[in-house]
Amino acid sequence: MASANPIQVQKYLSGIDYPASKDDIVATAEQEGADGAVLEALKNIPDGEYDAPTAVSSAVADAS
Repeated sequence: MASANPIQVQKYLSGIDYPASKDDIVATAEQEGADGAVLEALKNIPDGEYDAPTAVSSAVADAS
């Protein structure tokens, strides 16, 4: 499966309030209709609080 790019990831997180937990991030992406690659990428990031979109993007890149 193709990996998600940061632009795709952020498209599905546009309405989230930071800081946000991994669970909140995954749930928001699911509610926004994220595709399988994006959901898989977000499920693979480390547990914890993310304080900004750039932190999520960095975690996705590091986890891939």
